[in-house]
Amino acid sequence: MSKSYGQYCGLARALEIVGDRWNLLIVRELLMGPARYRELRDGLPGVATNLLAGRLRDLEAAGVVERRPALDGNAIAYALTAWGAELKDPIESLVRWSTPLMVPGPGGDVFRPEWLGVALPALLSGRAPGDTSTTVGVTVDGRTMQLRATPDGVEVLPHDGGELDGTIGAEAMVLFGLAAGMLDLDDVRSAIELDGDEEAVRAAFRLPARPQ
Repeated sequence: MSKSYGQYCGLARALEIVGDRWNLLIVRELLMGPARYRELRDGLPGVATNLLAGRLRDLEAAGVVERRPALDGNAIAYALTAWGAELKDPIESLVRWSTPLMVPGPGGDVFRPEWLGVALPALLSGRAPGDTSTTVGVTVDGRTMQLRATPDGVEVLPHDGGELDGTIGAEAMVLFGLAAGMLDLDDVRSAIELDGDEEAVRAAFRLPARPQ
């Protein structure tokens, strides 16, 4: 890395590696799994091709990112190193910290459903875990993600076609509000589509059971 703050401080040295524009968003994409260059470019709307290539080189040189053969063996994929994957906790903390910034909604900003794979676990990990396991579908912008919540944690992945305990469809800002505990399902009945077991959806989003 070419720049230095010249400070013997952990934060300063960390920012020398991940503080540049786009770097943490590249890490966000790779927290969801290894990705080819084109997949990274598609997942980062607005990034210039040469800038993305440069940022990947910098992150690789710093030991945050590594290249490995793609699953089909016909291309190169980028992945986080074990050290790079440790950025998961600070990124999730930033997502939780950002909650007031998300309240106004997306405006004209781009949203991609796969970003729920980082956002929802981050928001839900700050809530008291439930004592049961459930898998629900979360549909936004016509795409369904699979949210699995257990007493040990939460993961969100593309729906694998398996059976779901329930599904919820809503705009991203509504899903964020539910996951952050700022909204309850009863607050947004007119803005959501529920199918299947509502209590399973409540359990997945760490919401209290509906009063009988």
